[in-house]
Amino acid sequence: MTTEHLTDLRAVAREYADVLRASALDLDRDPSLAAALLDRGLPWRQLVGLPAEYNPDPLRVRGRPVHLQSCVEQVTLLEELARADAGAVLALPGPSMSGFVIAELADADQRDRYWSTVAAAPTWTFFGMTEPAHGSDPGSMGTTLRPADDGGGLLLAGTKRYVGNGARARLGVVFARRHAGPLGVLAALVDTDRPGFTAVPLPTLGLRGLQLSELRMAEVPIADDDVLGRHKSATRQGMWAATRTFNRYRPVVSALALGVAQAGYDLVVAERRDLRAAQRHLLADWAQRLAGTRAVVLAAARSADRNPGDGTLASAAKVRATRLAEEITTSAVRLLGPGARWDHPLLDKLVRDARAFEFMEGTGNIQRLTLAQGYLQGRLGDARAA
Repeated sequence: MTTEHLTDLRAVAREYADVLRASALDLDRDPSLAAALLDRGLPWRQLVGLPAEYNPDPLRVRGRPVHLQSCVEQVTLLEELARADAGAVLALPGPSMSGFVIAELADADQRDRYWSTVAAAPTWTFFGMTEPAHGSDPGSMGTTLRPADDGGGLLLAGTKRYVGNGARARLGVVFARRHAGPLGVLAALVDTDRPGFTAVPLPTLGLRGLQLSELRMAEVPIADDDVLGRHKSATRQGMWAATRTFNRYRPVVSALALGVAQAGYDLVVAERRDLRAAQRHLLADWAQRLAGTRAVVLAAARSADRNPGDGTLASAAKVRATRLAEEITTSAVRLLGPGARWDHPLLDKLVRDARAFEFMEGTGNIQRLTLAQGYLQGRLGDARAA
C-alpha cells in the first residue's frame, strides 16, 4: 500500500465528505434521516467495503478498483469522511463490525447469505456483544443459546445494549453463551424479523446518527446453520473471533476520532484569526500531534492487516486519538470564546461526538492494559515493524 495510493484515496474521500458535512446537523437532530443520506447521491456500496464478488462497481482511485478490504485503506478513507461527520459515517448501511466476524467464522453458505443481503440494497447490520449489566465481559455474559424444547434448533434469549444501528438493522451477529467456561460463547447470524426479536433506539448526546440501540431477544429461534464457526475448533469460535474483530476495528475507531480532532482544529483555524503567541504555539502543537497520531493509526492498521490477533498498536492508536479528539474539541470552545457552542453548532456537535469514542471497543484503561501486556511480552517492537 504505497503512500501515493493512500494520498489519492484520501483525495477521493474528500469529494464525498462534502455530502456528509451538508447533512451533519440535520442527522444529529434526527437520526432517522440516515436513509436520506443515500438520496443525496452518496455511493454507499463504494464506501463500506464490500468484497469484490459482491460489488461490481467499486470505488476507483486513478482508475484502479479499491474494495476497502484492508484496514489501511479503511482508516485512510474513514478519517477523511469523519472530518465531515463521524456520526454519518457510522450511520451508513453496510457490514460494520459484523463483517469482520463473518470473515473469521462464516462457512461458504453463511458468507453468501450475509453478503448477498448486504449488497442487494441499503442494509444496516449490527454487532451484538455489550450487555446492560456486564458490558463486554464474556465471563459474565447473560445472553444464552439453549436447545429448543422440541429439539428443533436453538433459542436465543437475553439483552444487548449500546448496539450501533440496531434499531434499523436487518441482520447482524449476536454473541451468546451456550456452555459454561471460556469456550462456551458462540456467535450467531440473526435476522431481525424473527419472532421474539425487538430493537429500540436509545437517547444519546454524541454520535447520534449511529442510533445506539437495545436489542431484546425472547426465545428467538436460531437454526443450527445460523451458528457461526461450527466447522472450526472450539478455540477458534466466539470470543476468538470477537477479539480479532476488536483488534481490527479499533484502528477504525481511532481514525474516526482523529477525523473529529482534525475537524475541531480546522474550525479554530477558520474562525479565529487574532491569535496570541501562546495560542499560535498551541495550534502548531496540535498540528504536529495530529500528524503523529495519523502515523500511529496507520501503523496500527498495518499491524491489524498483518496479524489481527495482536491488538497492541490498535490500543495505542485508540488511546492517543481519543485523547486528542477530546482535548482539541474542548479547547476549541475556550479559544472561540463565550457562546462558542451556540454560535458554532458544528463545534457543539464535535464536542459531544468526541466523548463517545472513549467507550467504543474498550475504554482507555482497558487499552492501556493491552498496551502494557504487549510491551511486556515483546509484541510492541514486532507490531511497529509491521
